[in-house]
Amino acid sequence: MSHTTETGRRDRSSRVSDREILRLAVPAFGALVAEPLFLLTDSVIVGHLPDPALGALGLAGTVLAALVGLCVFLAYGTTAAVARQLGSGNLAQAMRRGIDGLWLAAVIGVTISAVCWPLAPSIVHVFGAEGTLATLAVTYLRVSLFGVPAMLLVLAGTGVLRGLQDTRTPLVISVSAFTLNALLNAWFVLGLGWGIAGSAAGTVIAQVLSAAVYLVLVVRAARRHGTSLRPDPAGLRSAGGAGFALFIRTVSLQATLLITASLATRMGDAQIEAHTIAARIWTFLAFAHDSIAIAGQAIIGRTLGAGDTAATRAATTRMVTWGIGCGVVFGIAIVLLRPVIPGIFDADQAVAAELASVLWLVALFQPIAGVVFVLDGVLIGAGDQRYLAWAQLAATLAFLPFALLAGSLFALWIAFGVWMAARALTLGTRAYGTAWMVTGAGTPATADRGSGA
Repeated sequence: MSHTTETGRRDRSSRVSDREILRLAVPAFGALVAEPLFLLTDSVIVGHLPDPALGALGLAGTVLAALVGLCVFLAYGTTAAVARQLGSGNLAQAMRRGIDGLWLAAVIGVTISAVCWPLAPSIVHVFGAEGTLATLAVTYLRVSLFGVPAMLLVLAGTGVLRGLQDTRTPLVISVSAFTLNALLNAWFVLGLGWGIAGSAAGTVIAQVLSAAVYLVLVVRAARRHGTSLRPDPAGLRSAGGAGFALFIRTVSLQATLLITASLATRMGDAQIEAHTIAARIWTFLAFAHDSIAIAGQAIIGRTLGAGDTAATRAATTRMVTWGIGCGVVFGIAIVLLRPVIPGIFDADQAVAAELASVLWLVALFQPIAGVVFVLDGVLIGAGDQRYLAWAQLAATLAFLPFALLAGSLFALWIAFGVWMAARALTLGTRAYGTAWMVTGAGTPATADRGSGA
């Protein structure tokens, strides 16, 4: 075969890969961005209530975000499991993995609600809340806990659809749910005068309806392929084992972010304010990187399930290129906007001075972030959860000495960069090899090494 023909085929494959990445990543980005935008609407509505309602919302919302965030493995693990079975051509087993994920979400959600409801006052007091602030925060938290099972079902349902290579439907459901949430909150809080409990109730209703939509979609698909809706003990154990490794990864990741914020707080008011602004910018840009990672979870799971290691390698390389490209663009944008960013956030002179230096690092680390997020998604899609857990722990241990010795906010963000570099090194080393490229129904957790190059 001629070199020209081979090159033409590779070019066509790259174009298809680009379209597929965009088809999955763009709606995923929309869904990721929709949530914080509509949650901001909740804050505006509750802001019309007397103090300290907004503070109570922020405190209780932080607790809920932590609880639900630690369960994000329900989406990631389910995506990988469903996509792998889809790639192998076994749609019945793909739906079986989806049903297992939903059952696991329901069990965990009910457990969290039952355990945390009586502990709500203690949880709030851990954050130092007292008096009216604590009372309102407990009210919001307890009402919201009724919606936690639904929130986790939404995570698992999202994972099922992503595994089936569908990110558009989750976007539609997400935007619809958060729009309904905003409307209900405005009615309950401002119209009916239910106070902060009304805001929580509106969120619970929106989440329950979202979960119901996912359940209808998944149940219909399961019945269409003859998949039982009953819980499968073996499937639950498998999903739980994979989820536990991703849980460890997430805990380690969140610990790094919390330690960074805590150390910045101890440096002074100007430092923590500047850090908060820089972290918000980082988080927003992370949504774009994460959307490519979500595409990676779906694509890699499917290609490995199909036994196509060549497509897996090509897709990984292509998505890493996308991640680096986005990182370069984001970094340049931050540098260009650096003079005006402090004014956008109404930062005073001391905060602006701290922020100006840190933004250089935020920009510099963007290409590294692109690689890290993409490879994280690739290895999740491959079912390489155990390695991800150990790699994240190793990166956190590399970060700690630099962070604890940091004497300035700039030095603290250098430590943050060390953490990102450690993640890039561990993930890049793994992705360069073949141990994670296990094809068919297996995963790196159930095989010693991959079956393809």
